[in-house]
Amino acid sequence: MKGNINTELGKIYYNEEVIANIAGLSTMECYGVVGMASKNATDGIWELLKGENLNKGVKVISKEDKLYIELYIIVEYGTKISVIANNIIKTVKYNINNFTGLSVGGVTVNVKGVRV
Repeated sequence: MKGNINTELGKIYYNEEVIANIAGLSTMECYGVVGMASKNATDGIWELLKGENLNKGVKVISKEDKLYIELYIIVEYGTKISVIANNIIKTVKYNINNFTGLSVGGVTVNVKGVRV
């Protein structure tokens, strides 16, 4: 389990895949993102992920009651990458906290490609 919350009624456990799906969908909502890239690329070949495989472009690490998220993305040519990355960071942090109540310590955006 990557995240859990203790409430007065009991405990809530979140699987890594749930958090990764929220992060992946939140990333795809952002302007300039073409898709997610697979975090397990071999030989420098990055696969463009869409649809149900978005969580494969997300790595979730849990440390001291905080989540640290790494995203692997492919952006659209002609867009300002720094603006896209800042927008992704804000959106992912907000959505994970809003949907799950878990605290996000940091989001790292790895740009793995540019698509025309």
